[in-house]
Amino acid sequence: MGSGRDFLGPFSDADGGDVVFHDPEAQRLYREFLDALGVPALDRLTVPLVCTFGLAAHTVATRENWTVHRDPLGAYPAGFLRSGLFADLVRAMARGALAFYEHAVGLGLRVVALMPPQRVPGMSDPRVFFAAQEVLHGELTARGVETVDLRDRVTDRSGLQRDAFCRADDTIHGNLAFGRLLVAELLDRGL
Repeated sequence: MGSGRDFLGPFSDADGGDVVFHDPEAQRLYREFLDALGVPALDRLTVPLVCTFGLAAHTVATRENWTVHRDPLGAYPAGFLRSGLFADLVRAMARGALAFYEHAVGLGLRVVALMPPQRVPGMSDPRVFFAAQEVLHGELTARGVETVDLRDRVTDRSGLQRDAFCRADDTIHGNLAFGRLLVAELLDRGL
C-alpha cells in the first residue's frame, strides 16, 4: 500500500466499522482487498488482519529526529531511551498506526503485526531503533495485537539481522528466507 514511513502518523480515519485511508492510492488498494474477500467493510473481515503499519522503526530512529536530545558528543542522558518522555515521543510519531490498530482490535478483529527486520540503515540511530521498537511492541501488546517476533531466530549477538536473512542490495528489508520464516510463523498460528 505504500512505504513504511507513510503509515506512522495519521494516515486513516475510523469510519464506524471501517477505515478511510487519506492517500487515494492506499484507499483504492484497500477497497480492492476488501472486494476480493467479498466484504464491504473492515468489521466484516472473517480472516485475521496481518499488518506492518507503524513498525518502520528505522524511520522513527532517523538521527536528525533525536539531535536535540543528544549532548555534543552524541550521547543521550542516562535513562533517556527508557524514559516516559522517549516513549511519549515514539507514541506521538506512530500515533496514526496505533490508532489504526486500536480501531481494528476494537472491531473485534484478530490483528497480527509483523515485527520488522532488524536492519538499521545509516540514516538511523541503532540505539533509538531498538528502544523505539520496544515501545512500539509494548503498545501493540497493550492494544491486544498479536505480534510475530522473529528477532531471536534471525539476529546475531549485536541484535542485528544476520546476513542469511538480509536482502543483499537493501539496507532495510529482509530477504526471501526471512519472508519464509514469517509465513511459516503465520501458518503455525493458524492463519
